[in-house]
Amino acid sequence: MHPWMIWVGIGIICMIIEIFTPGFLFMSFGIGAILTGLASLLINGIGFQILIFAVITFIVFLNLRKFSKKLISQTTEETNIFALKDKEGLVIKEIPDDGRGYVKIGGEEWSAVSKDGKRITEGTKIRVSSFEGNKLIVNVIEEV
Repeated sequence: MHPWMIWVGIGIICMIIEIFTPGFLFMSFGIGAILTGLASLLINGIGFQILIFAVITFIVFLNLRKFSKKLISQTTEETNIFALKDKEGLVIKEIPDDGRGYVKIGGEEWSAVSKDGKRITEGTKIRVSSFEGNKLIVNVIEEV
């Protein structure tokens, strides 16, 4: 069996494995093996072929890594409590001094405390500044 057939076979197997695994790692090996198979038509020494495979795989891996970072790091919309930051709402149960009350934001009720620890009366408009666990920390934006 010719060396180029072995390299291309390894490359195809790696590409098939990549279909079932995330991360582009096996794709790097697959592309490296296929290109080494093509190079092995010109270069007979197995040592040179392994060196070519290593260099090509490394170069392809670095380029695919840059591509995958761009693909994965696209901005996503926050969900759950993280999406409530900077949202406005209404106090539905008074927030006492250094205590908890309830606010309504987007049709949902949440436990909340005042950021400065002061009392916030029912009906006051608030803005979520942060959160602690499932408790919102809010600021007054409009008094009743």
